[in-house]
Amino acid sequence: MAGGGGPPGPEARSRPRGRYVVRVHGLSSTTGVVALAGLACALIALACAVVALVRQRRILAAQRAVLGTGERDLVAHAAELQSGYTALHDYVEDVAARLEGRLDVAERGLSGAFALRGLVRYDAYNELSGHQSTTIALLDETRSGIVFSSIHHRDQARLYVRRLDRGECDVALSPEEEEAVEQAMSGGNPGVVGPPA
Repeated sequence: MAGGGGPPGPEARSRPRGRYVVRVHGLSSTTGVVALAGLACALIALACAVVALVRQRRILAAQRAVLGTGERDLVAHAAELQSGYTALHDYVEDVAARLEGRLDVAERGLSGAFALRGLVRYDAYNELSGHQSTTIALLDETRSGIVFSSIHHRDQARLYVRRLDRGECDVALSPEEEEAVEQAMSGGNPGVVGPPA
């Protein structure tokens, strides 16, 4: 023969030409056990994929309920909320700083305002004509301010003004003026000195 080699052996003679031989193994063999394990793993993976798909659809439906039908997802929405919160926080801090500055200016302005007052009515000349004379003390919290005294007589009235600086006056105060200052500093109600008219 031109092909070399010798006559075909007994194995080649027993095989039919052009056909493949398929050997069937039982499930109890090693190959069968491996095939069953692979099938079980494939079924478990398919079940996990189905569960994951169902959960993903539920999450997307919940996101649509919160975010609407737009193209945003939950992460983008959370980022927008964070940036909005940061902007609001910065704005509130700015407003608080400006309000503190305005409050300081207002407190400095009020510290010199006449917030305390005292009023004393009396009969300066003991004329039994009523308590026509009046002393008014207008003071701030440092006991600085003005004391007005209006002294009435039958046919005339005199007005006296005293300036107090931290409770000190360059002229001695009358008892009625001192009473008005004490009323102002104690926050008491205006009173009347002397017997009623």
